[in-house]
Amino acid sequence: MKLATIAFAVLFSTTYPAFAADAWIAQNSGTEVELRGLSVVSPRVAWASGARATVLRTIDGEHWQSMQVAGADGLDFRDIHGFDAQHAIAMSAGPGALSRLYETSDDGSTWKLLKTNEASTGFWDAISFVDGKQGILFGDAVDGQFQILLTADGGQNWQERRHAGLTALSNEGAFAASGTCLTTYGSKHAWLVSGSAEQARVFASTDAGMSWTVATLPIPAAVASKGAFSVAFLDEKHGMVVGGDYKLPQLDSLNGARTEDGGKTWLPAPVSPQGFMSVITTVRGAASTYVAAGLAGSGISRDAGKTWQVLDKTPLNTVAFANAQTGWAVGPKGLLMKFNNVTK
Repeated sequence: MKLATIAFAVLFSTTYPAFAADAWIAQNSGTEVELRGLSVVSPRVAWASGARATVLRTIDGEHWQSMQVAGADGLDFRDIHGFDAQHAIAMSAGPGALSRLYETSDDGSTWKLLKTNEASTGFWDAISFVDGKQGILFGDAVDGQFQILLTADGGQNWQERRHAGLTALSNEGAFAASGTCLTTYGSKHAWLVSGSAEQARVFASTDAGMSWTVATLPIPAAVASKGAFSVAFLDEKHGMVVGGDYKLPQLDSLNGARTEDGGKTWLPAPVSPQGFMSVITTVRGAASTYVAAGLAGSGISRDAGKTWQVLDKTPLNTVAFANAQTGWAVGPKGLLMKFNNVTK
């Protein structure tokens, strides 16, 4: 689902607040476009993506190369998956044919168009790979069902999977705000989240995307800018969802929920800082740890989402981690930051 840009332009017309010296370190992105996609391969290798066909890459964890994907002029890359330092797939989001997949196997020197959304009413929101071959592509509803496409060959070929469990409510959609409204765990488990309709919901699969069940979330929805934006799981049972209203980033309402049964039932779980959160992620090597971020800032939980500590109030779009010491965040106006010592 497309996010409005007018509110962003007003919100980010001022200078960013100072970074927390013990958490975030500013890095030069080489661009001023909105950045939303992020894929961390290792403590030295990461990929990022954003507006105007922009892709970023680092191979030393410190210096980033900014590039434009040839043939993708004007596309908005909302998600990216890096397989290694040379190989990545970037996903653009937009109505119909503006949703596309591009692949590079030579560190971004050249890009190949893999797939274009064939549904004129479609809109891709996120992509997730469980390994080098198996992946899921998720998009807004087409003919009443959310789009799910599956690959078993690293993204070269995709098969659409329709299932009654993917039936959408009236006005229901997902948010391509951070590329994390879809997540996977292991080779079989996947979850995706939605909003905008009368209820925010989470869809779960235990067979690699072939069939789906749905549960209601306590996070408020009911308007186009509001609902669940991101989902992450520590294991097959313990997961967390965050969201809010991107047009009211400081709104004091429930912005998180957690589950202990694989997503069948959800408990309210407020996240600090209070307000709109567009991403939640786990931290490799740090047990029971989540980091959440959004236009309200960023926070960390070390007890599976039960309690939270505020990290910073800098508006962000998404975060991802290599391990318990190193991660990155991206955001508006080419914002790029490195995160250190998450377990401190």
